Amino acid sequence: MKNTNSLSQSHKILFLNTLAFTVCFACWTLNGVLVTFLVDNGIFHWNVIQVGWLLGIPILTGSVMRLPIGILTDKFGGKYVFSLLLLLSAIPLFLLPYADSFLMFAILSFFFGMVGTSFAVGIGYTSIWYPKEWQGRALGIFGMGNAGAAITTFLAPSLLNHFSINDPQNGWKVLPVIYAISLVIIGVAFLIFAQNKKIENNTKSVSQMLTPLKSQRVWRFGAYYFLVFGCFVAYSQWLLPNFMNVYQTSLVMGGLFATMFSLPSGVIRAFGGYLSDKFGARKVMYWVLGSSVILSALLMVPKMEITTAGPGILAAKKGMVNEVNSKTVKVGDKEYPIMQKAAIVDENTIFPTSSSWQDVVVTQNQNIAKKELIAKGITVIKFDANMWIFLILVILIGISWGIGKAAVYKHIPEYFPTEVGVVGGMVGMIGGLGGFFGPIIFGYLLTATGIWSSSWIFILLFSIFCLIWMHYTITKKINNKRLVLNIDN
Repeated sequence: MKNTNSLSQSHKILFLNTLAFTVCFACWTLNGVLVTFLVDNGIFHWNVIQVGWLLGIPILTGSVMRLPIGILTDKFGGKYVFSLLLLLSAIPLFLLPYADSFLMFAILSFFFGMVGTSFAVGIGYTSIWYPKEWQGRALGIFGMGNAGAAITTFLAPSLLNHFSINDPQNGWKVLPVIYAISLVIIGVAFLIFAQNKKIENNTKSVSQMLTPLKSQRVWRFGAYYFLVFGCFVAYSQWLLPNFMNVYQTSLVMGGLFATMFSLPSGVIRAFGGYLSDKFGARKVMYWVLGSSVILSALLMVPKMEITTAGPGILAAKKGMVNEVNSKTVKVGDKEYPIMQKAAIVDENTIFPTSSSWQDVVVTQNQNIAKKELIAKGITVIKFDANMWIFLILVILIGISWGIGKAAVYKHIPEYFPTEVGVVGGMVGMIGGLGGFFGPIIFGYLLTATGIWSSSWIFILLFSIFCLIWMHYTITKKINNKRLVLNIDN
């Protein structure tokens, strides 16, 4: 009976954690929709650089502050840290309707961006309630709160349009208040219904708590999380302009496609936790990184049309050009057929297609030598990068990353059972920085190459780097164990 009651209490905490994280993640991504709406409707006249900062500030705050919040969670327990975080983060959202300048909006965005640290709190607070064999599933279920981003993507634009019908200039101000009220409700519920729990006999100083960060393993986990979470957050923002520029989709359709990437990735995280419990996080990460390599390699091929030299016609012998028309060239008594250019058919094909034709380069009555070029060949290779295939591949890599997010955090309580908050905060911070720097990296690559798919080249290289680092570390560890066994024998 005691175990049953204990598990029931654990499930209650898990439910509260997941609910709180979902609301926090929805608030964390609010600026993406809100700032775009304000600029598009001429309410604020911010330039591109200012918009970029307003989109990135909450993500940056929620990332870099995960480590100190993780330390506080280990020190004082998740109940009070989470409650305080929810209630304090609501204040800048209540004040946001009064923002009348870029600076004020940026400062308030900085403070409500603290909701992004909720992941570090929830990871430490959830893991301490569950035994080792349950932690992967529990952390995976908690991580489903990532779907809060999809909630904002779905609901926020419609709510903003609805509130602006009667008051186009000030109607938007209702939305941040609704989000603030949600944080207050969940924060109060946490104080009432949650039970505090922290690591027993945790009398370590801050410097002692930070000791695990010297471990290379922490930074390796951080690199994995930079890929599976940071790049996930980056593409949640990057895919919309990608679809609109490459495939000329509408804003609504592009947003829907971006949501089709982010929603499954968040929901599948619980399944990733189950797989990590059943097969081990290491095997799951092999699958995740391997699939990321394969899928990014397919996605990096751009929509393109290449024109190159094709098979031409050389004179078999010298002579005079007696006749030139669109279909043949006659030199002396020999006639050379000319390959015609086929009519261009506008098709969105799956595989690359090629077409070849020949352009005559000689004129009538011209004397030509043997092996001289009569007609040059032209070949055009066209790859449409079929939009539906692209979308399927994007959804698949999102699902893979969703599973990987759970697998990364399954590692942490196994290797750092008494420092989950600190290590989880550090790993989460590195991953969050990926969400901040990802679009910046993608933008530089796009500017340098002029190719939208250049971002997937970065993903391919980084996936290979993570896979090699993991395989090298594991192989080295196995070889060391064998060496020790041989010495003992």
